[in-house]
Amino acid sequence: MTKEQERQELHRAIWAIANELRGSVDGWDFKSYVLGFLFYRFISEDLTNYINKGECESGNKGYDYQDESDAVAIEGKEDIVQEKGYFILPSQLFQNIRKNAKNDENLNVTLATLFDAIEASANGTASEADFKGLFDDIDVNSKKLGNTVADRNAKLVKILDRIGELKLGDLKDNTIDAFGDAYEFLMTMYASNAGKSGGEFFTPQEVSELLARIVTTGKTQVNKVYDPACGSGSLLLKFAKLLGSENVLNGFYGQEINITTYNLARINMILHNVGFEKFDIALGDTLINPAHWDDEPFDAIVSNPPYSTKWEGDENPLLINDPRFAPAGVLAPKSKADLAFTMHMLHWLSTTGTAAIVEFPGVLYRGGAEKKIRKYLVDNNYVDTVIQLPDNLFFGVTIAVCIIVLKKNKSEAKTYFIDASHDFIHEGNKNKLSEDDIKHIHDAFIGKQDEEHYTKLIENSAIAANDYNLSVSSYVEKADEKELVNIAALNLEIENIVKRENELRTAIDAIIKDLAI
Repeated sequence: MTKEQERQELHRAIWAIANELRGSVDGWDFKSYVLGFLFYRFISEDLTNYINKGECESGNKGYDYQDESDAVAIEGKEDIVQEKGYFILPSQLFQNIRKNAKNDENLNVTLATLFDAIEASANGTASEADFKGLFDDIDVNSKKLGNTVADRNAKLVKILDRIGELKLGDLKDNTIDAFGDAYEFLMTMYASNAGKSGGEFFTPQEVSELLARIVTTGKTQVNKVYDPACGSGSLLLKFAKLLGSENVLNGFYGQEINITTYNLARINMILHNVGFEKFDIALGDTLINPAHWDDEPFDAIVSNPPYSTKWEGDENPLLINDPRFAPAGVLAPKSKADLAFTMHMLHWLSTTGTAAIVEFPGVLYRGGAEKKIRKYLVDNNYVDTVIQLPDNLFFGVTIAVCIIVLKKNKSEAKTYFIDASHDFIHEGNKNKLSEDDIKHIHDAFIGKQDEEHYTKLIENSAIAANDYNLSVSSYVEKADEKELVNIAALNLEIENIVKRENELRTAIDAIIKDLAI
């Protein structure tokens, strides 16, 4: 079986299980159970493999951690937490809990206790912030699972069994990133079925790849990557796939305001084998309480911040003096924080770095404070490229969004515009960037050459003269898609029609004359 066939088979099995299990629970709510138990299985198997490998290398060939006694296992807890970031007793491993689940009348209590224990195992260590609250969204006592404890436990048994039956293989010899791939697939499916709320936490993988390719152009390594509105972390993880996690030298940084999505991001990191010491995902409002002052600047910044979200803006007198926003001399409107995120990312961007930001199209042309911020960005030569994307790419958002690429080390006072609005394939009820589409856009970004009806390199002075409008359509002329008309042929056709009409009238007149005689 090829990797792609293996992946597709896994996807079919996962989605069938997710739909079978949820019953009366809304799919969006039920994602916490499927994703959470998938994560629980992963860390159980990962820890077991880690300990077994160590014992094997020490000469204990037949050792299996899942068969160890809790009393003996606890003796190695400190060293294991220092290395893995967490600890699970053998009796609390997914595989052992699953074996006894049907006979455990207090399964809900058992699971709640062990989830708390896994989180608590990191308390007081370097991994505490990465594991604290990870299982908060798995409410094993929720009435959504059933009206009685017995009903809820029966549902939990089914979840354990179905997740345990998934053919994810052995972690050490998977031909695909099975756990991470399964997780991403589930998030994609839940997002596509959740409408707008899904789009708020998940960026389509092909858009993530385009953004990551843009900011890593010409690089095999980056120092630190950052996303101030990281959602489930899919944008950050693209760097691990493109460059290898080891080539993101000093780690993955992100902040997320929604606690459920914040938990998803941390789980996603761990499932993709990003060690706890290599990521720092914070909970909170980036615009008001940014969490990574001590970690900036960043070489690579990617983000799909919430579109036209509200923020404090000029209601907070401290913000106009904030070093992130002060240089523009004005704050983004209270009802539209888009360019506040842009200014934040620009401030935290290193002098040799690149930021690629998905933006709502209105920020490119609206007046008022947003125009003043665009003026600051253009006059200081920070806008490298503006890319118009196709419509209907994102979950819950049919409008065509754009990408703004920022740099601080440009050699020319020019801005590049790419009209990629036709670079897509149609898949289901959505549009999608194909691999060829991504390459087409990225090649244009690298080359910075004019291509009729597709790209244009514009002097910043011309943008200033055009009222600091950054809309791609203002600079890249669209191809004339009107049908060409051969006037001579059309006139001949009209002449023939008139001639035929006259002939028909003469014939009709003759018939009427005969009938009148």
